[in-house]
Amino acid sequence: MTAPTITAPQLALARNAADAALGVLPTSRPLVAAEPIAATADALTEGQAVTARFSGAAAGEVVVVVGQDLADALKESPLGELDLTAAVRPALEAAARVFGPVVLDPGVVMEPQVALSALAAKDDAVAVPLVEGNEIRAVLALALNPWPTAGAPVGGNVAVRDAAPAVQLRGGLDMLHDVEMEVSAELGRTRMSVRELLSLTPGAIVELDRAAGSPADLLVNGRLIARGEVVVVDENFGIRVTEIVAPGTERE
Repeated sequence: MTAPTITAPQLALARNAADAALGVLPTSRPLVAAEPIAATADALTEGQAVTARFSGAAAGEVVVVVGQDLADALKESPLGELDLTAAVRPALEAAARVFGPVVLDPGVVMEPQVALSALAAKDDAVAVPLVEGNEIRAVLALALNPWPTAGAPVGGNVAVRDAAPAVQLRGGLDMLHDVEMEVSAELGRTRMSVRELLSLTPGAIVELDRAAGSPADLLVNGRLIARGEVVVVDENFGIRVTEIVAPGTERE
């Protein structure tokens, strides 16, 4: 049932937010946004939910519920267990920015029923099922305080898009290809006592456990994936990869 107290332009905004989120949401299936409905706790009970508040040109909360296939793919990634919040954040940001320039909170992972129940308790909360055929595979839910009034300028176009064309199914690691991850480089490590740490002053030298000229480590999600030489690229440091570390040999 469509949310009774929300106007048609506001429902169109919710649909546009779902369309924007779909453009960057990792998924193994081609999904389209269905008609907005009143947010309920049982809109989708399987999978995982990420919820985040936003403020700025508009203020509110957005929830994305993803299927268990994405949660499992992140957990079983060959790079180690990946953060669901980081994987879904681009979709949260895309949905929120339909309402104008906003700042999004980091986001929290919750059980779907808990996240949707909390959102449904808010006035005029709307959920947009993301469907494959007649099956709900994911959900985007929104609650704004207040919703934009008719004619108010917003960041998104209120025209509803046509259904997205079918795309090739992706499963497992394939659906993670567009997920952004933080990559770090490590020159070396050492151990220091609290006394030594407190005695550090500008100009002090900390000796690392690696000889000069040794390759630096390249880490993703804290897992060693490669080694390489430190280089300078346009006045920035970089790493020229010289070795790819095979899974299971990180400590060799």
